[in-house]
Amino acid sequence: MAKRHWYHYAIALAIMAVGWEALAIGIDKPVFPRLADAMTAFVTAFSDGPMLQHFGTSLFRVTAATVISLVLGVPLGLYLGRTGGAIGNVLVYLSHPIPKVVFLPVIIVAMGIGDWSKIFLITLVLFFQIVVTVKDAAAGVGRGLIRSVQSLGGGEWHIFRHVIFPASLPGIFTALRLSTGTAVAVLFFAETYATKLGLGALVWDAWSMRQYGLMFAGVMAMALMGFGFYVLLDWVERLVCPWADAQR
Repeated sequence: MAKRHWYHYAIALAIMAVGWEALAIGIDKPVFPRLADAMTAFVTAFSDGPMLQHFGTSLFRVTAATVISLVLGVPLGLYLGRTGGAIGNVLVYLSHPIPKVVFLPVIIVAMGIGDWSKIFLITLVLFFQIVVTVKDAAAGVGRGLIRSVQSLGGGEWHIFRHVIFPASLPGIFTALRLSTGTAVAVLFFAETYATKLGLGALVWDAWSMRQYGLMFAGVMAMALMGFGFYVLLDWVERLVCPWADAQR
């Protein structure tokens, strides 16, 4: 994993700012405001408006869904990757392509309009993404490493503990990074339906009232949340997988 310095972020932000301005000038319509207007709306929404409450609500939903998906999906992915269970793999392959977001109305009727219906939908989407990625990572562990533990008298638990899990950790973090973008996308969809709190609801309401500066302030807040997850995951991966950097 390439080490990033502060100026890498500064350059990337500068490129995005130039692209934003060029696009805003090219479109030249209120629906896509200039960057300064969007930034002003962003700062105002956090300092004087309800943005902080919306951000906190969305952050809770994404974090809870990610943790639940991780706790459920990683053990199943490791098991399927290690054992190669045919029936389990077929069940995953049959159910993974089903678009889970279409079940949102059913989930809301069954679970209500509170936080947990949104968390359940995000978890449902992330779970399969994590299972498939972790399963492939576990299946790709070299047989030589497994045989070396077996030759020392290690059983299945030792193989999982000392070989499969450590070797799959980079894949688990890859699954989490992929899931972050998916979680934010599903979050927006879930929060535009039967709810008044959350960044998705803020963006949708601002769009319906043609408050385009506030709308993009909400989009920027969602991007900031996703960016925070990426930075956190990079830091944790360097902490728990120091060997991964050496192998890249």
